[in-house]
Amino acid sequence: MMRAITYRRYGSADVLELVEAAKPEPRPEEVVVRTHAASVNPLDWHFMRGSPAPVRLMTGIFRPRDGGLGVDVAGVVEAVGSKVTEFEEGEAVFGAARGGAFAEYASARADRLVRKPGNISFEQAAAVPIAALTALQGLRDKGALRPEQKVLVIGAAGGVGTFAVQIARALGAAVTGVCSTRNVEMVTSIGAERVVDYTRDDFATGETRYHVVLDCIGDRSLSDYRRVMNPRGVYVGVGGDGGTMKILLDLLKVRVVSPFVSQRFVSFIASLNGTDLGALAALLKSGKVTPVIDRTYPLERTADAVRYLETRHARGKVVITIC
Repeated sequence: MMRAITYRRYGSADVLELVEAAKPEPRPEEVVVRTHAASVNPLDWHFMRGSPAPVRLMTGIFRPRDGGLGVDVAGVVEAVGSKVTEFEEGEAVFGAARGGAFAEYASARADRLVRKPGNISFEQAAAVPIAALTALQGLRDKGALRPEQKVLVIGAAGGVGTFAVQIARALGAAVTGVCSTRNVEMVTSIGAERVVDYTRDDFATGETRYHVVLDCIGDRSLSDYRRVMNPRGVYVGVGGDGGTMKILLDLLKVRVVSPFVSQRFVSFIASLNGTDLGALAALLKSGKVTPVIDRTYPLERTADAVRYLETRHARGKVVITIC
């Protein structure tokens, strides 16, 4: 048996329970990880709340089909499936769990795990998967960012944003970050050449034009984004708190506008894969990327961790420590 967080109905963090559950057994292509740390993502509270409505197509229409919660995981290999040859028991790994990372043991597909570099902690490793994959794929693949190009990261102090600033620098780009006053120093320290304090200045009125705009907030008009992009610039939307209807309307606007302008507008969800996790592991090992962790919580306070992330004031990542 093991301790695990579960939820049996949709709602606020009050629905989360710490229970005794059966320890998972690995499927043929899976690994069971003894969890040392896991991190919280907006994805988790969307699953927990069953919102927006399309989420329930994955989790259950009226109630959760599977009460496991959490994807980002770091720990030690406890057991391997019959078809797994990449890992052995006792190896330190991190990656994406099948569901239920907020537990003492979690199952994950072997192709969604990589070995943890020795120079980072389990807490740091757990902070990486979803947020850093989103930043990497958004900049490198969707934005086609190249050395010496200029990139604007909106929401540079958040989970995705702190990785985006560092990854853009590692790709050789010149980074401008947008954040609040209290985060200016931190965003500068992780590699931004310039920081716009949105409480004092408006990024949309500046004279600089960017090759890539990576937007983690999604609260501005398309015309504002177009104003700061160069003629062949790319806008990459990776998040937003404006509500389901606003997101749908923005996506519709993007589809309508894109065929008629030279600028490109892209919105996407990160692909969880071992190849890109391996690229991130190399950046972590080299020291070019260091996870920013705001707070850590023990497993029994997972509900508090989710509540804090939902305030949208976290600097970097929020991590659950388990053993």
